Amino acid sequence: MKVIAFGASTSSTSINKALATYAAGLVPGADVKVLDIRDYDVPMFSQDLEQEIGQAEGAKQFLADLATADAFVISYAEHNGHYPAAYKNLFDWASRIDRNMFNEKPALYLATSPGPGGASSVLAAAQASAPFFGGNVKAALSVPSFFDNFDVEAGKVTNPDIDAELKAAVAKLTA
Repeated sequence: MKVIAFGASTSSTSINKALATYAAGLVPGADVKVLDIRDYDVPMFSQDLEQEIGQAEGAKQFLADLATADAFVISYAEHNGHYPAAYKNLFDWASRIDRNMFNEKPALYLATSPGPGGASSVLAAAQASAPFFGGNVKAALSVPSFFDNFDVEAGKVTNPDIDAELKAAVAKLTA
């Protein structure tokens, strides 16, 4: 099974990318490819620009990479309760090319933040909108207080309760 994992964040030290990478690594026998959304250059979306340039090359490449997956592990960063602007912009371009961009493939949606809210607002928004874009969310989990529950150097969850929840969520991805 090929699993595409990414953090919906542009931070070079993204905690969401770290969480998605760890979770994808828990999928038994998976061939994991971790994407970095900074690799998909797209201009700020507008209908006027779309009419002028057509489909943004970065969005086409993002969709091509998504198409290679059998499943997804996506961890959403939260900026003021919403998607980060860069992810939302890439998502807007990609969904204009293929609204069914996730192609009903099984997905695990995650979110984390340094604070106790665990980016739960953006996770709820992502789950609510998933069906409109071919999202087939098998499980979702918010991880609060990231730095209290994850060892960045070791690249793994340190809280046994959260780790058990994450492993149960991963199991639903492959069920």
